[in-house]
Amino acid sequence: MTASFKGIGFMCLGVLCLATGDAISKWLGEVHSPLQIIFFRTLVSLPLIALLAHFAGGLRKLRTRRPGIHLLRGLIYTGTMGCFVLGLTLLPLAEATAIAFVAPLFVTLLSVPLLGERIEGPVLAASLVGFVGVLIVVRPGGEAFHPGSLVLVGAALFYALMLITARRWGGSEHLWAMVFHMTVVPFVITGLLAALGMAVTPALALAGLLRRRGIRGGATAFITLAFRHAPAAIAAPFDYTAMLWAVLLGWWFWGEMPDLWVFVGSVLIIGSGLAIAYREGRTSLKRRPTA
Repeated sequence: MTASFKGIGFMCLGVLCLATGDAISKWLGEVHSPLQIIFFRTLVSLPLIALLAHFAGGLRKLRTRRPGIHLLRGLIYTGTMGCFVLGLTLLPLAEATAIAFVAPLFVTLLSVPLLGERIEGPVLAASLVGFVGVLIVVRPGGEAFHPGSLVLVGAALFYALMLITARRWGGSEHLWAMVFHMTVVPFVITGLLAALGMAVTPALALAGLLRRRGIRGGATAFITLAFRHAPAAIAAPFDYTAMLWAVLLGWWFWGEMPDLWVFVGSVLIIGSGLAIAYREGRTSLKRRPTA
C-alpha cells in the first residue's frame, strides 16, 4: 500500500471519529440542554489545553495582551457551539452535516469585507453554486423547511467568523493563548446560565462528553497521520466523507434517511468547496464547525 493510500485511509478514519462525535452530541442533546453540553465540553477541554500549553513551552504561553479580542472570539465560539448542538437536536444528522459544510464558503465571502482580500471570478462563482446547494438543502418557504436549518446556517456563520478572527489576529497571539481564552468564555457563560439546571443527570453528560473527547483525540491523531503520509491536496478532500458517515450513523441510530434534495444540495456544496480549494491552491480545506 502506498503512502498516499495510507494517508487517505487515516483521513477517512479521522473523519469517522468526527462524525461519531457529532452523533454523540446529538444523543446528548436529546437529554441535556446545549448550555449543559457546552459547559461540560469546555470543563473537559480547559485542563487539557493548559496541559498541552505546559508541555509546549510553559503556561506563560497563555498570557495575552489582547483580552478584548479573546472575549470577542469566545462569544463567537459560544455561538458556534450553541447553534451547532441545538441544530443537531432539530435536524437529521446528515442534513445538519450538509449545512455545516457551508462554513468555508462563508469564510471566502467574508474575507473580502473583513480582511480586505480579493475573490477571483471563478471562486465567487463556486461560492454562489455552494449557496444554491444550501438553499436546496434548507428549502426556505417549502413544506420541508425546518427552522433548525437556519440554526445550522448560523453555526456555520459563527464558525467562519471564528476562522477569520484567527487569521486576523493569530499572528500576534500565541496559539495556546488563542485556544485557551476562547474556551474560557463559553465555560463561564454557560456555567452561569446553566447553574440552575445542573441537577439534571450531569454525570451522564460528563461521561458522554469524556467519551466524545476521547473520540475527538482519536480523530486528531488519525488526521495528523493522514497529512504525514499523503500530500494535503490528496488527503484533505476526504473530509467530505463525513457526509457518508453522517448518513450511515443517522440511519443506524435514529432511522433517518435524507431525501433526494439533501443529496443534490450536498453535491453542490461539496463540489463548490473542492473547486474553491483547487482554484486557490490551498494546502488543506477549511474544516466544518465541528472540528
